[in-house]
This record gives sequence, structure tokens and C-alpha cells, in this order.
Amino acid sequence: MSDKTNIFSDEKECLPRFAALIPFFIFIVFYLGLSLLARDFYKVPMPIAFLAASAAAVLLNRKYPLSLKVDIYAKGMGEANIMVMCLIFILAGAFASAAKGMGAVDSAVLITRTLIPSRFMLSGIFLVSCIISLSVGTSCGTIIAVAPIAAGLIKPLGISPELMFGAVIGGAMFGDNLSMISDTTIAATRTQNVEMRDKFLTNFKIVLPAAVIALIIYLSKGTAGAELPAGDMISWKHLLSVTPYLLILILALVGFNVMALLFCGTILACIIGCCTGSFDLWGSLDVCGKGALSMSETLIVAILAGGLLKVIRWNGGVSWLMNRIESAIHTSRGCEIGVFLLTGAVNLFTANNTVAIVIAGPIAKEIGDKYHCFPKRIASILDTASCFVQGLIPYGAQLLIAVGIANGAGFRLSALALTGTLYYQWLMAAAVILFILFGSRRTKEN
Repeated sequence: MSDKTNIFSDEKECLPRFAALIPFFIFIVFYLGLSLLARDFYKVPMPIAFLAASAAAVLLNRKYPLSLKVDIYAKGMGEANIMVMCLIFILAGAFASAAKGMGAVDSAVLITRTLIPSRFMLSGIFLVSCIISLSVGTSCGTIIAVAPIAAGLIKPLGISPELMFGAVIGGAMFGDNLSMISDTTIAATRTQNVEMRDKFLTNFKIVLPAAVIALIIYLSKGTAGAELPAGDMISWKHLLSVTPYLLILILALVGFNVMALLFCGTILACIIGCCTGSFDLWGSLDVCGKGALSMSETLIVAILAGGLLKVIRWNGGVSWLMNRIESAIHTSRGCEIGVFLLTGAVNLFTANNTVAIVIAGPIAKEIGDKYHCFPKRIASILDTASCFVQGLIPYGAQLLIAVGIANGAGFRLSALALTGTLYYQWLMAAAVILFILFGSRRTKEN
């Protein structure tokens, strides 16, 4: 690396400027615009859209050498958060494939069909995702556990993949936003110096109406009373086959790292598959390898997004957004709206809701104190705004995992088309806006 490259550290951002956001708009026009023009959300591969936006990002800011900007882009591709995400994708693909190969998906579908009436299946999947994510505190882990089961119900029920996976992701984001052990909850409460209980109660009042309305929507969009044909009787083999899913849930509840629990779940699925004759040792290695490779497009998108967002931030795009939003704040209500917009905007350019809260949290604390906003309200708005955006962006981990699992199960699913069925996320955004505009700011404390 040259001396000139060393002088301009990628940790030192350029002055705030709007032009740094141009690559993001290029991505939107290229991906969304061309898809709408073709009337087909599957026409434009997302990696190509990211490559076009990345080229624009690297060519901006001409006073710096191209080699420096490429170096910054490469460092964004290889950031720890991105690499951890990619490792989770690989393990999730291997686990989903191994579980499917040894019969876990079919057994889980049979048990689910037996326990939940088919007309309530779609809403039941949403409710199960809500409960699991609230318990384990991770939306990604919930999607990994529930999505393969949901995929197995799509064809028997005749439900569109977008609708089924939308219910899974919506429920996962509900728990991620509320759970006491969620990273977003911890980050939001710590940056605002509030008790988790206070934040939970305030946050619960915001999102409960959204969750209830989403549940009603999924009830209305179910199979309208159609019953599935009777399946086999549940046997000990079916119960044994679902133990990898139970293991993942139990390990998540006791606080296991998501990568560790996926690894353990994959090993257990392979052992059970070999013992029950679903495959032999070499067959287990084959299905795990194919499962990991099935996530290749997801990995490429995550890596390219990391590089693009790093360059946009380094060019001053995120700083410009922060300054513009902060300068428009004049009242306590305006402060809360500003925190919502700031957190959402930062999340767009980081694709990580926890990181977005960590970045926006200190600024939110400062302006919240200045305009006498209640910290528990600010913490709730921080968490809700980040989960709303994270649960919608097509390059976020949640949608990428769901699309990867859907494609591995043989369904053609587009992240962009999926956003139209994410009812809970849109309702959550509406709920927090109504909370800001019309919610009472009087409490027992004041």
C-alpha cells in the first residue's frame, strides 16, 4: 500500500455531502426501476444492481485516488459484521439442507398440520414466529428455524411463497423489537440509559396494535376454511426428526451464539439422518455442501452491500443525513420524528439494526435531553425504527436468509416482491408515527 493511501484512513470520513448518496439512488433506480419497467421483480439480479451502484460509489470523490476508494470498498466487504453474517448464511444453508435431507421438514410440517387447523395455518406461522423470536431475541435465528417448516406448507396449502415467508419475517421482527435479550433492545436501552422494563412497556403499547392487525390480515388471507388432506399418524420417528429444530430453540433460549447453535443443529441432523437411514456419512456431507452452496447469491449480495455502504459512509453520505435531520428539529415532537428518521436512514446505509442504534443512539440521547423527551420513548422509537427498516430492506440479513431458504426449497422468491407481504413491518411504522404524533407525553414521573 502506498504512503498516500495510508494518509487517508478509511476511518476518517469525508465532509458531509449529498452527492455521496447518489450510488444508493442508482441502486434503487437500477433494481426497482428496471423491475417495474419489465413488470417482473425477478428480471434484475440483485448482485448486478449492487455492482452498478458500487461502480458509481467508487468513481465519486475524484480528489482521492481510485486505489484508495477500492481499498475502502474492499475493507467494507470484509468487515467483521459482514463476515459473521456470511458465516451465518453458510451454516444456515447447511443446516436447512441437512434437516430437509433427514426428514425434519416433512416431520415438522406433519406435526404442524396436526396441531394447527389449515385455515389458521398462515396466522399460526406468524404467531409462532412472534413467540419464538420474543423468546430467543434474534430474528435471524427465528427465520432459520421456522422458514423451512413454512416452506413445506406452501404447496399443500396453495399459499404464495411471498405471503408465507412474509408472515415468518414479520413475526421474527416482532420479537426482535421487543425481546429483553435482543441486541437492539440492549443497545437502545444502554444508549438512552433507561431500564429494559420501561422500554418494553412503552414499546409494547406501540407494536401490539400492529401485531393484532397483521394477525387479522393473515387470518383473512389464509385458506378460507379449506382443509388439508389427512396425513400420516405422528410416530416416534417424526418426533425424533424434529429434534434439530428443538435443539436450536433450546440453545437460543439459554443464550448460545447463533453460529454455535447452527453448527450443533447441523451435526445433530446429520447424526439422526445416518442413524435412521436417510443418508450415509458421504450423503450427509453432500447435502451440507449443497446447502452451503445454495446461499451463494445471498453471500455475494451481503458482501457487495458491505462494500457499497462503507464507501457511501466514508464519502460523507451518512453524516450529511444526520446533519440535515438534526438541523430540522425544534420541538420535542420534532425530536422524536427526527430520531425515527435518523435511525431509519442510518439503518438503510448499514443494513444492521443494532449498528444503526449504536450510531444514532448517542445523537438521539443528546437531542432528546435538549428537547426534554422521555428516554424510554426515545429508546422505543430507536428500536422500532431500526426493526422497521431492517425488516424491509432487500439486502438485510433477514430477507436474504428467507430468500436463500426459499430458493433452496425450490421456490422462486424475490426480496423486492416479498416487501409487499410484510404487513407487520408497515403497520409497525404506522403505529410508531401515530405514537409520536398523538401519544401523550405526560407520565407519572413528570
